[in-house]
Amino acid sequence: MIRSLSGRFLILSIIFVMVAEILIFVPSIARFRQEYLNARLEKAQIASLSVLASEDAVISSDLAQELLDNAGVYNVALRRDAVSQLVLSSPVPGQVTTMVDLRDPSAFYLIRGAMMQIFMPAEGVIRAIGAPTNSAGTLIDVTMPQAPLRAAMIDYGLRILWLSLVISVISALLLFFAVGRFMVKPVKRVVRHMEVYAEAPEDASRIITPQATITELRSAEDALAAMQKQLTGSLKQKERLAQLGGAVAKISHDLRNILTTATLLADRMESSEDPAVKRSAPKLVNSLSRAVNLCEGTLAFGRVEEPPPSLSMVHLPRLVDDVIEGERLASDGTVTLIDEVEPGLMVRADEDQLFRVLGNLVRNARQAIEASKKDGTIKISAEEGETDWRLLVCDTGPGLPPKAQEHLFTPFEGGVRKGGTGLGLVIASELVRGHGGELSLSRTDETGTEFILRLPKHPLEIGQAAE
Repeated sequence: MIRSLSGRFLILSIIFVMVAEILIFVPSIARFRQEYLNARLEKAQIASLSVLASEDAVISSDLAQELLDNAGVYNVALRRDAVSQLVLSSPVPGQVTTMVDLRDPSAFYLIRGAMMQIFMPAEGVIRAIGAPTNSAGTLIDVTMPQAPLRAAMIDYGLRILWLSLVISVISALLLFFAVGRFMVKPVKRVVRHMEVYAEAPEDASRIITPQATITELRSAEDALAAMQKQLTGSLKQKERLAQLGGAVAKISHDLRNILTTATLLADRMESSEDPAVKRSAPKLVNSLSRAVNLCEGTLAFGRVEEPPPSLSMVHLPRLVDDVIEGERLASDGTVTLIDEVEPGLMVRADEDQLFRVLGNLVRNARQAIEASKKDGTIKISAEEGETDWRLLVCDTGPGLPPKAQEHLFTPFEGGVRKGGTGLGLVIASELVRGHGGELSLSRTDETGTEFILRLPKHPLEIGQAAE
């Protein structure tokens, strides 16, 4: 029970109520002591006035002792008309140990005196000074035993303590049941929903429906519901991706066989005497070879085994020319493709993978320009630095929308074109990282978009990037 929220709240409630009662208890004890002493002063004043009212202010010793016993004091001195007079007296058993001045005392003075009174020994004599009531004099001074006052204070304190304890327990129990009803029960409901959801997180019907009326718990339920919806969506997406991967792997397997046959037929076309066929046959063979490699790479990807790049020195202008030639054939004539790569530039890369990266970037740019219904330009350029090569793909298209920028390299979320999958840039980025390089968005606005592809010169950087 102590480990539970309601149990700890119960204990804390009792402690806090007891602290509050102690803060009330101390002034109460001081007030009780003041009233006790004032009552003794009033009785002593009545006794002294009775003596003064008698003939010649003389009474028998038995009557005087009776008056003192009734007032609960040893001596009574009354000051009237600037003259102090010992009206009643009896033997005082011991020295005065405590003196209390009740003429306009401060709260601190009364509290301090009360606390000292409780912890003082029971034996002793108290001298109390006060102002007589009804203007019966200017001062009344009495002595009295300390033991009865201390006993009365302790008795009063114990009664206050027990009453405080009862109030504390009742208050704590009421708070305990209130917390259990309005706080612990809703929290347990949330926990139960989490347990039920954890059994089958892909089941959307198990997502919690926020119902709490407490602001903080409602916020927690809203946050939990949002998290569960996001997780369920992610799980469904991963399941669809797994199914899609299986289907693509089957298609790629059969397509690879078909493309292999087509490659064999294309090889025979190279022996044709037709100049146009001779010129197109090598490009057709290269395209079919890349398609076969793509199918094999897709099969490897379906087994979560992305093949590492086979690095060699690649003639970049020839590769860029192949990319541009393929996109020109697919273009509707509104896009101008420009090759600004320096002739003879060689880069260290996997030729097929680099072709896929540049092909994805150029294809995305072409489709964006065509979708805008305006003429545009795509330019491919390259720079060689001391440590890396920088390939730039720039276009004059409409730019990327904010949502696409936010999820640029996220599968199925970074697509811009209607019907697109959003996988092109993801695949391109993964292939570049496999080279130890980096693909990044340099600029995008209403004037166009620019991507930068960095390839390291030193082969060791690939291993370092994988660490």
